[in-house]
Amino acid sequence: MQVIDFIASHGAWSWVVAGLVLLALELVLPGGVLIWLGGAALVTGALALLVSIFWPLQFVIFGVLALVSIGLWLKFRGPGVASDRPFLNQRANRFIGQEAVLDEPIRDGIGRLALDDTVWRVQGPDLAAGSRVRIVDADGALLKVEAA
Repeated sequence: MQVIDFIASHGAWSWVVAGLVLLALELVLPGGVLIWLGGAALVTGALALLVSIFWPLQFVIFGVLALVSIGLWLKFRGPGVASDRPFLNQRANRFIGQEAVLDEPIRDGIGRLALDDTVWRVQGPDLAAGSRVRIVDADGALLKVEAA
């Protein structure tokens, strides 16, 4: 209620100050949302300076402007930045498509395979040690293979 009382008592300038504060916060906490909220507050303040608007209607104008501007921004902002390390924290997925040689046979559908510095559990058809396999999928630390 203190915010409503503050805006009711200071009128349009409270929106302008709030808009500037939100824009300044966007510099400290980048994310894109605060800039649209700040812009909506500034436009609401400008409208309230030009035309006498009762304070509940000012909140409605601010809410509509904020929702529309954020909605348009989300719709048209384009794709995010592509990662140069798409398999970070998905170590097993980076092996999909690679071929390797089994260190141990696959028996009853389960075997082991050494890749880089790790011995991985593999799942696939029963194959002898030394068989060449292709990694077709990964499920956590389990690599799924087929005969290559």
